[in-house]
Amino acid sequence: MKVLWTLSVVTAATAVGAHYGWVGHGAVGALALGFVGLVAGYFLSRPSMIMQMLT
Repeated sequence: MKVLWTLSVVTAATAVGAHYGWVGHGAVGALALGFVGLVAGYFLSRPSMIMQMLT
């Protein structure tokens, strides 16, 4: 179940980042914001990691 959750969150965050990058800045923006979405999705899929970084 954790693998499915992680894959879905990372995929969704990457897709949202790539979409906003494409609309705002073209192909380079899609790649850059897609990567940012990938990293953000990884952190969002593990809430305990976020809490550990904030404390």
